[in-house]
Amino acid sequence: MSKLFDQIKVGLDETLEEQLQWLDPGYGTYRILKKSIDARQQTPYWIYRVETYKPNETPINPTYLVEKVKKTPSQKPLIIGAGPAGLFAALRLLERGIPCILFEQGSSASERMKSIAAYWRYGKLNPTNNVCFGEGGAGLYSDGKLITRIKSPYIPYVLNRLVKFGAPEEIEYLSNPHVGSDKIRKVIPPMREFLRQNGCEIFFDTKVEKVLFKENKVSGVLLADGVIVSSNKVILATGHSSAGILENLFTDSVEVEGKSFAVGLRIEHPQNEINQIQYKAYANHPSLGAANYRLASHDKKTGIGVYSFCMCPGGYVISSGTDKEGVVSNGMSNYKRNSPFANAAIVVSIDHQQSFGRDIFAGLKFRKELEERAKALVTSKGGDKQLPTQSVFGFLENKEVSLLPSSTPSGCSSARLDSLFPQKISRKLGEALEKFNLSMPGFISPQAQLLGIETRTSCPIRIVRNPESLESISHQGLYPAGEGAGYAGGITSAAVDGVRIAEAISLHYQ
Repeated sequence: MSKLFDQIKVGLDETLEEQLQWLDPGYGTYRILKKSIDARQQTPYWIYRVETYKPNETPINPTYLVEKVKKTPSQKPLIIGAGPAGLFAALRLLERGIPCILFEQGSSASERMKSIAAYWRYGKLNPTNNVCFGEGGAGLYSDGKLITRIKSPYIPYVLNRLVKFGAPEEIEYLSNPHVGSDKIRKVIPPMREFLRQNGCEIFFDTKVEKVLFKENKVSGVLLADGVIVSSNKVILATGHSSAGILENLFTDSVEVEGKSFAVGLRIEHPQNEINQIQYKAYANHPSLGAANYRLASHDKKTGIGVYSFCMCPGGYVISSGTDKEGVVSNGMSNYKRNSPFANAAIVVSIDHQQSFGRDIFAGLKFRKELEERAKALVTSKGGDKQLPTQSVFGFLENKEVSLLPSSTPSGCSSARLDSLFPQKISRKLGEALEKFNLSMPGFISPQAQLLGIETRTSCPIRIVRNPESLESISHQGLYPAGEGAGYAGGITSAAVDGVRIAEAISLHYQ
């Protein structure tokens, strides 16, 4: 019979097996259920949760079997968007025995990479095939971070399926799991082929112009080439940057509302500085790797929060805009996290009601204006593809200073980022940096700099849906999903939302 051991402490120069021999002498094999690092003390150590088995026992690995529905739908559900929400909605539908059709305005992962390389190197933006649009969604060019704050029984299922298609097995037990941008691009093609072989028609480079309705019920979609595809169920998983289709839905009287979001800058340090802050004397220990951090500051009087987002240890700052007139920064890192730089977004929360009142699309307009102002800072210096950049010291002292080395493949352009935002936001960013430096002494460093602009943390619009059926409250058969619909904030939460919607649809065919 298996035994469960929790909170096993393992030193950096110790092995888990040594601890298990003491806890369960004569055990045969084991399965790690959770692994995390505790670096709060002078000496960091690993913490494990492990299940051991006798020599004649075999570990039971969950398979998360899914039952087929009893009835076949007369019309295939349509999915718009091949990001985490769309892909996992398709996967779950197929496992339920429901064939579907998926439309993606961008290209497959391999072709998409060519367009992105051209953008980073030459500034040639493809408006439908970029860091945000294309197979894999925005998550394809990120850290492949799978950390999420949501609680859902579908999280283990999502991680299990990612492993099935080639992700590292450790993501199922690490407390801060990540796949890495290099590895997640290898996970997507096998997943795509599985979908195709099991009943999902996939159309790349196919833009959905609008969702069609008859008497407030979904009737299908209109493609950009004029073709109409009929269906009574549409999963809208377009991501946080597809503003056009949101505007079309509003025109068709779909219930939408403004949603709070966040904007800010991406901060970049030499990774060894973050390692020294977090791990101190053990900064170079081979078992630790690149250190990360999570920071937050909340003003109780105003309700405004400033926090780190999408922290990429050993990563790169990338240009991820979708509009030629604007510039956007984001972060990514590969599986080994071996870049000499660390970066993270430092963003200020924007309360939609307090900032914009009843103007539903004011958040999107504000986002666009900031991105265009950031691009103007670059073009005013004769640049085109670069990211506007200012040292942290320069930002706090309100002056332009020399550029520092950076990881970004697009290059940097010296800019006054302190003048980019409304004064209230700039002040909050500065105050937060000072507070973060108290909790992480050395965070404000002569080698730290800020790159602009971070505006795509989430979509400023939410398509209102019924919390039980997950359908639009105004239009039957429309299922808003993931980040673009306002119901997720990362790869895992978006994938889980896609699974939830597939489950809601499957109830119609039991």
